Amino acid sequence: MFQPVLVSSGIVGWQFLQRTYDQQLETFSQSAAQKRDTDHFVEKIRSVTSAEELVSDRQLLTVALGAFGLQDDIDNRYFIQKMLEEGTTADDALANRFTDSRYTEFSAAFGLGPGEIRGSLRSGFAEGIVDRFQANSFEIAAGAQDETMRIALYAQRTLDEVVGGSGSEAQKWFSIMGQPPLRTMFETAFGLPSSFGQADIDLQLGVFQDRAQRSFGVSDPSEFADPEIMDRLITTYLARSQIANGGAGESGASIALTLLSS
Repeated sequence: MFQPVLVSSGIVGWQFLQRTYDQQLETFSQSAAQKRDTDHFVEKIRSVTSAEELVSDRQLLTVALGAFGLQDDIDNRYFIQKMLEEGTTADDALANRFTDSRYTEFSAAFGLGPGEIRGSLRSGFAEGIVDRFQANSFEIAAGAQDETMRIALYAQRTLDEVVGGSGSEAQKWFSIMGQPPLRTMFETAFGLPSSFGQADIDLQLGVFQDRAQRSFGVSDPSEFADPEIMDRLITTYLARSQIANGGAGESGASIALTLLSS
């Protein structure tokens, strides 16, 4: 299978990856293993009418979960089936009990719960899931070489969706905190320790808002959908990650200049 080409870590590596992303993703997505799973998904998903049918087909489930970054749950078939069967319309549905919003998004997309309309009946559904699966799979492959690249790619692809929508500012911050890759990015960019997640949730919210205002001049997470602000966030994350890792791949002066510029 084609593996992502990363010429360096940190900001230099990120700039190269941005320039070559489309070509690399296309090559990666055409590999035999990827094609086998995605072609099967496109062919079969429309005929799936129940959660049990979906979880019983490992190839289908691989693509379905992978599209939402939930690939680590591939062997938790009972858990996934129950989540899909309960749907998302009830407040106490299983998917709605998690702080990680990806579970709610996953269950809602497939629409296999009570009173829901199957997602596979919508035009372009299969192709949309496949696109997400391919992007996420590429990110995982990049992360096997450099975890910071996976997180940066994931944030670039999903952050505008997470902070878009109609929820309150607090709800959007909680959605960011509830997705491990995004939480890692913001905590690092804000200079917070990973243990910060153990603090009281309201305290976390206040600190996130304060650090966003101090570091980026915004407190509303919706502002991070702006390409310029998102770019500053990712650059700051990569620079701080390099410092934490001893500045591999770039001089300390260059990293410091990047942080000052951000």
